[in-house]
Amino acid sequence: MTVHEIFTLLDGYAPTKLQMDFDNAGFLVGEAAQPVSKVLIALDITEEVVREAAETEAQLIVSHHPVIFHPLRSVTDQDPTGRTVRALVQSGISAVCMHTNLDLVRNGVNDALARALSLAETEILEPDGEDDWDEPYGLGRAGLWMEGPKPMSDFIYHVKTALNTPGVRCHDAGVPVHKVAVGGGACGSSMLAAKALGCDTFVTADLKYNDFLDARAIGINLIDAGHFPTENVICEPLAEFLAASCPNLTVEISSRHGDVVQYR
Repeated sequence: MTVHEIFTLLDGYAPTKLQMDFDNAGFLVGEAAQPVSKVLIALDITEEVVREAAETEAQLIVSHHPVIFHPLRSVTDQDPTGRTVRALVQSGISAVCMHTNLDLVRNGVNDALARALSLAETEILEPDGEDDWDEPYGLGRAGLWMEGPKPMSDFIYHVKTALNTPGVRCHDAGVPVHKVAVGGGACGSSMLAAKALGCDTFVTADLKYNDFLDARAIGINLIDAGHFPTENVICEPLAEFLAASCPNLTVEISSRHGDVVQYR
């Protein structure tokens, strides 16, 4: 298959045109006609991940976070983005990035996060519209914790285990955990929507101090489980989708990408 053919498949899975205005998802680096026999899946495209792709003879990296997010004024070895883009080009490796479009669609980041946290009867937290196939899409998910209602301490243990994270930041509102909203990555602005939908608990990442003050004021349990842990859950289903769609394609998940946040 070619890069273009694989990108077309991925664009059907999570249409690029659904990405948010600030985003830069899509086919970002490489040659559309390049033949591909192996794909590497990663949350981020870093210099280490590019080296891994080159060493394992992958011709394409598919990531969640865009390798180019802000407009580039130069591509040199003087900054991390420039070095990463140069390494991709020099190694003949293409890059396809599926960011907010993958957050919004069915079976994207937020459905993967809801499944990882054992939520049932899920619904879209903030519906945004319908795609070309009349499938609703939107940010976040909400559902019933299959092990609940239970105390917040039990749910925190469940989150840490399910997402393989050594710690979380949280506010315990003193209410049992039953209906849970999730937003992979930085979705603190969705907390009021979670409360309005009747959720007693909200799991997301990159929260500010004021978000915890607001959680206390409105009486909702709040968990910051980290950006990487709440989004890395999409890598496996993405790899499974590509492997099932392209039986002759070798698809692997990067062993070198990981959470850059350290806990002590």
